[in-house]
Amino acid sequence: MYLADGWTDFEVLDTGDGSKLERWGRYVLDRPDPQVIWPRACPGEWAKADGVYHRSDRGGGRWSFHTELPESWVISYRGIRFRVRPTGFKHTGLFPEQAVNWDEMCRLIRVRKEAGREVRMLNLFGYTGGATMACAGAGAHVTHVDAAKGMVQWAKENRELNGTSEDRFRFIVEDALAFVRREARRGHAYEAILMDPPSYGRGPGGEIWKLETELYGLVSACEDVLSTDALFVFINSYTTGLQPAVIGNILGRTFGRRGGRVDAQEVCLPVRSGGFLPCGATGRWICEP
Repeated sequence: MYLADGWTDFEVLDTGDGSKLERWGRYVLDRPDPQVIWPRACPGEWAKADGVYHRSDRGGGRWSFHTELPESWVISYRGIRFRVRPTGFKHTGLFPEQAVNWDEMCRLIRVRKEAGREVRMLNLFGYTGGATMACAGAGAHVTHVDAAKGMVQWAKENRELNGTSEDRFRFIVEDALAFVRREARRGHAYEAILMDPPSYGRGPGGEIWKLETELYGLVSACEDVLSTDALFVFINSYTTGLQPAVIGNILGRTFGRRGGRVDAQEVCLPVRSGGFLPCGATGRWICEP
């Protein structure tokens, strides 16, 4: 298990009955989670929620707020600042469990930088830039790719929030696979790759993405843009039922042929009332001295 237990500005207070109760800075949110199929440990805690997301049977949902929340607010992780806000699709613009991956990627980048070697990183499906901010702060030059213009703009806001130099970033609004193929044709290469693909989505040109049928092709295409001096490739998955071993097998059959080591595990968050909240899976291919 990869456990994201380094937070102070965020915590899962309780889980149960299909929902999770989370503290985001000074505000508490009640959001649905389909994997939470057990009863609540602390029912009385849930009355503290400042906002509750109600899922609709027709898809999507709506928020109800018991407290007047600001449009957005800032939380931090190990000195990295992020702007969060409740969105119409229950998300807040940040996946806190990914901090456990930020920590490991940053460690690897710092070791490489201390040896005097540059790290060019490709962040596919970069969303609002959590990993982008962390890895750029550790010294990598990050190319951040997402098909959603609004998410890329949010990532740029996070860059401004952290005051990181613009020359550490390149922000691209494009379909991930199309971008990787174009980079391969141009002969561009990266020492590090992170991909955080959705279970299902559409690109800006109407391209349909379905994880089970598209992931292996994307990973294979990334072999053409991974440097001979490669450091790591991380793959995240939120698809229910896609076991860590699946991601591990994909990494082993592609980048694993170069050597290095492959590891894949479930990603979890600790819950203050007890136990852990499952948050998907991550596979890591790492090639370090």
